[in-house]
Amino acid sequence: MMRKIMLLGSAGLLGFGAFTQSKTYSLPAATFGITGGVNWNNVNGKTSTGGKLDNNLKTGFTGGVNVEFPVSSGFFLQPGVEYSQKGSEFNNGGKLRLSYIDVPVNFIYKPALGMGSMLLGFGPYVGFGINGEVKAANGTERKVTFNNNYSTSEAEDIQFKKLDAGANFMIGYEFKSKLSASVKAQLGLIDINPDANAPGDETRYRNTGFGLSLGYRL
Repeated sequence: MMRKIMLLGSAGLLGFGAFTQSKTYSLPAATFGITGGVNWNNVNGKTSTGGKLDNNLKTGFTGGVNVEFPVSSGFFLQPGVEYSQKGSEFNNGGKLRLSYIDVPVNFIYKPALGMGSMLLGFGPYVGFGINGEVKAANGTERKVTFNNNYSTSEAEDIQFKKLDAGANFMIGYEFKSKLSASVKAQLGLIDINPDANAPGDETRYRNTGFGLSLGYRL
């Protein structure tokens, strides 16, 4: 009898331990989030003769929505959709404005810290150019058109490729109230200038930038 009681007790303890463990490590439900902030972007690269582009950071706005899926304790997958203003300011006072719809897919780690959690993230993004313009210092404007190959029929316009892609990096803090603040950096990894198919042309334009963002999880 004593042996049976001990066996039943052991089984009960193991069952309770398994139940407690499953409760402890059960993953939370997916959550939705909204973000908005300010960014500073530039178009870096080379001119047609191989010289380094000498542009300055341009201030813009970014905002969007995302959904956060838990994949393990403290780890999350966060795809989203964002509107982002990019471009450059030129030394002569002109400005290039490019607007994109970005689709980032970030991997987020949230270690507990103080009254909330740190936010550490990275991942790829794909961007789609939707409009843009170049405004000269004297106020004249030229439209931006998006073409994979340079179009002579649109030579009066400033031309870029529609597709952009690269990597995101992020560090921040999320409070228990679900408010968050973060610093984000974006590194374009593909050329956004159209192919000119001209011998010796070394043109290469790529988007780069960083920003400050506030967020709230619903």
